[in-house]
Amino acid sequence: MQTAGFRVPVCPGVSNGTERRDPWLAPDKVYHFLFCFSLTIFFSTLATLIRYPFLRRHSIGLGSIGSLLAGAAKEAADALGYFRSAGASLKDVVADVIGVLVACLVLTVFSCSPRADLEIGQGRGISLV
Repeated sequence: MQTAGFRVPVCPGVSNGTERRDPWLAPDKVYHFLFCFSLTIFFSTLATLIRYPFLRRHSIGLGSIGSLLAGAAKEAADALGYFRSAGASLKDVVADVIGVLVACLVLTVFSCSPRADLEIGQGRGISLV
């Protein structure tokens, strides 16, 4: 619709057709969320199994970085046309980041439980007796 030389969108809040092709609540966004959530948990768990204490201490951060790198690689591949998709999407990146943040929250809550502290301390001390 044209009014005095200005283009007025038919649907408020939608400036072009990209909003309709890439809605916020699409299955693709759920897949991005679950993928990054799962990878963060997986990479963090792997980092806790490594024998180096520095990597164990920073396992959640390492898991987050690994997951975000995988999400960025997927978006780069989308932009280059390696997958049949509409291309790279900022909304996909937001879903990736939310998945990582939720996984970090879950990992932080479960790593601060009293039971986790007892399991870490068992068998690692030096007996002076």
